[in-house]
Amino acid sequence: MPQLVRHADSPPGAIRAVSARAARTAGGQLSLSYLLDGELAALVVPAPGRSRIGWKLWRHTCCEAFLRVKGEEAYYEFNFSPSGEWAVYRFSRYREGATVDDAQLDPQIALERKPERLELFALVELSRLGERYEQGPLAVGLSAVIEQASGGHSYWALRHPAGRPDFHHADAFALELA
Repeated sequence: MPQLVRHADSPPGAIRAVSARAARTAGGQLSLSYLLDGELAALVVPAPGRSRIGWKLWRHTCCEAFLRVKGEEAYYEFNFSPSGEWAVYRFSRYREGATVDDAQLDPQIALERKPERLELFALVELSRLGERYEQGPLAVGLSAVIEQASGGHSYWALRHPAGRPDFHHADAFALELA
């Protein structure tokens, strides 16, 4: 599973490593998995609950996936919380977009938690995003926001652009899926 990189401006905190993986399934879904390794007791991790649309999930510990059809400006952002909440945003271009308030998207989220390991799994039905997402080559950005119990956040991604953390930046779409 590819390792995510902690942003240089993020405090080291209680997490030793974060890794993430994305793959297409034979059934036209996007399978995502995230692994957080570290002292989970030193983090703010939302308690598991029922699956539902959430709001501003990036303010707390959450895993994120950014998807665009390769070569296009438009993209989607998915946020997955350990609570089971999720959020989807549709952008026509860099940071120009809005929340997608559609319960039909309903990504499936599963969580496995141990004292020093948290695994989050998500399954996204690509056909619900459109045929181009279901069949076309995708550029994907995988990232995580980790909230420390002592305050502050650390930002993890496959690749960070120069400057402050910015998962929306084109350089962050570092994985290609055929």
